[in-house]
Amino acid sequence: MTTARSSFARRSFRGVAVAAIAGAGIALSPLPASAAVGDAPASASVAAAPAVASSAAAQKAVDTALAQRGDMYLYGATGPDRFDCSGLTSFAYKAAGVSIPRTSKAQSTFGTPVSKANLQPGDLVFFYSPVSHVAMYIGNGQIVQSSSAGKPVSVVSLDSM
Repeated sequence: MTTARSSFARRSFRGVAVAAIAGAGIALSPLPASAAVGDAPASASVAAAPAVASSAAAQKAVDTALAQRGDMYLYGATGPDRFDCSGLTSFAYKAAGVSIPRTSKAQSTFGTPVSKANLQPGDLVFFYSPVSHVAMYIGNGQIVQSSSAGKPVSVVSLDSM
């Protein structure tokens, strides 16, 4: 898997890594859109690890996404109480003052690739080909995601995906 970050992300915040995972994938960080900028098994859910991002914006996005744990999935929902996958990530970054595209497919083109080994809290990770799922990396090999109907926003191991 590779991931991506924009040069803007490197200058002002570490954020959104986009990863498409269908055997192998990519992760990207967003470029500024404006002036601001497969389901895991139930047993794969884990406690959130302390995440320390390299910027205030990325940390706010991580904290906001984690605060939504337990909110239920709803296709097309962007919060504040229900989310689909990209609704969660766009909601979290909006709270941090960063504007990113709304859909997982659009978010996946919004950045520069970085390796899986270089993922940092706040990076977005994308799954499947074509891209149809996004989650936020929170550190320590974990992601926070809103995955599918009947499941709440949860923290799972990146490797479980």
